[in-house]
This record gives sequence, structure tokens and C-alpha cells, in this order.
Amino acid sequence: MFSQERNFTDWQLTGFGDAPAFLFETVGSTHKLMKSMAAAGEIAPGTLFVADSQSDGHGRHERTWDSPAGKNLYFNILIPLDGIPASNFAQITQVAALTFAETFNNVRECAKESQACPANRDCAESENANSPKITVKWPNDILYGKSKFCGILAEIVFVKREVPASAGMTMQQDAPRPALSMGVGINVNSDPADYAHLNRAVTTLKEIFGHTINREKLLQALVGNLERAIGQFRAFGISPWISAWRKMDQFIGTRGTIVVNNHCTDQNRDSGEGAIKKTGSIIDMNNDGSLLFECDDGTVETVISADLEI
Repeated sequence: MFSQERNFTDWQLTGFGDAPAFLFETVGSTHKLMKSMAAAGEIAPGTLFVADSQSDGHGRHERTWDSPAGKNLYFNILIPLDGIPASNFAQITQVAALTFAETFNNVRECAKESQACPANRDCAESENANSPKITVKWPNDILYGKSKFCGILAEIVFVKREVPASAGMTMQQDAPRPALSMGVGINVNSDPADYAHLNRAVTTLKEIFGHTINREKLLQALVGNLERAIGQFRAFGISPWISAWRKMDQFIGTRGTIVVNNHCTDQNRDSGEGAIKKTGSIIDMNNDGSLLFECDDGTVETVISADLEI
């Protein structure tokens, strides 16, 4: 995991179920490109897009995601949704966040024991219990302490597909099927100073681990672990992840602010223009993945979709 990585164009990767992986030395946005190509029927569910740099990377509500070249991971996976009820689609990003956080924590533990430990190994606990941990924050952020280094953006897309026609007939169009285009940005080998202009707490895996990380190997582990997790989610739903999330989430029981703003941008993020904000206490994560939140006026709300500020 901490070996010297080879040239980006030589990376060996696959998507889910051995679907192809496409490498882009530079691209505007893997998320926008995947959405466009999926809708046109040019790629199939399971496909992986990876960029070495992005010129138009973005997160939730079109917030800028800085994407310097040759340092970090920027990728999209087109997740098949067959066998998953539509009511559960939103929970997939929570499963992904927890899966990635567990992978990062395993890599961190292994870094103390070996320079060549696989990311999916269950390593022995070796650090002080009071030292910072990589944790999750509802709905799908991954942080070290209160500093974010991994963001997840997901959108349902409808994949155009053709089916073989009967003998003597031409190819026919079948109804587009839904898939989840999940975009992930991870600050891997960059430095916190690279993000000073953002005026918010940001860290990187290199800063956390104290080592430069082989991005290819890390991505192989993340995609493999996520594919297994999605298989379990398809079979068992969100339930197996709720207790694990509660153990990892350091913010349950603390104060926070729920922000609902469907038109949030970098420009109005701090001003709150157009946003609905409610301050209060984070009670728990419900069994369906929603947030149980007590507002300062005493009302208790079940929050399905919003940003959570700590």
C-alpha cells in the first residue's frame, strides 16, 4: 500500500463484476462524463472511471472539489441497482462511506506494522484509544477529527440499453434501467496547505498516515470492498451497517446544525442565503439511515436529506 506507484496510464483496474475501467489523465468531471455516457448507452453498470486530474470537479450542491493532478483519487463507479428497492437507493452512499472509512482505518493500522499490508486485512488495534480516528458523519462524509478528506456524490441515472432482436429483426430499445453514478474524491497525497484557500478544515491521507500512498492499490481495495458491501446490502439491507455506523460516528449526542439548501453554492455556503437552518442536538441514526434530530425549540425531526454542520 505504501510502495511506489507506477505511471497512472499503467494502472490495472476493473469495475464491478470485471466491468471495464477507463483512465483519464485529465477530464472535466468524472461524474458529469459518466452521467452523459450512461444516458447514451455507451457504458454499462459496473463501469469505473478514474481521473488523474479534474478541471471541473464538484461535490454536493455544485461545490468546488479541488482536483490537483497526480496526487489524489477522483473516480466514479456506475453501481447496478438490480434487486435493490428504490426506497433504499439513498442508503447506498452511507454503506459506501462506512466501507471506505473502515478500509482507511485498516490501512492506518497496518501502516504501523508493515509497509505492505493489504487494505482489507483486519489488523490488531495498536494505537492509543484517545488518538483521533477516521470516522463518518451523517449522511456520507468521512473525516479525521473534524477535517474532511473524502467526499461522496451520488446521482441516479437511467442507462440506455439495447436488446437482441428476434431473427430477421433489428436491435430494439429496451426501457432504460436505473443505476447509481457514485463519484468519490479523496485527498490522498496532497498537503493540507493545498486547500488553505477553501477556508475550511481539510486533511489528507498522507498527513494522517505519515506516508505517501500507492493510489492504484488503494483504489483496488476500495472498489473491491465496496463491491462486496453492495452485495451484502442487496441481500440484507441497511441493518448490518447501523450498529457499525453508531460505533464509528463521533457526533451522535453532540450539537449540530441541519442545513437544507437545494441551491447551495460556494458563494452562498457561508452566508446561508436561501438555506433553511435548524440548530439542535443529534440524537441518533435511525434504523433506516435517517437522522433523528432534536431542534432547539424542542421538536424532534426525522431528517432524510440535508447537510449536517458540526
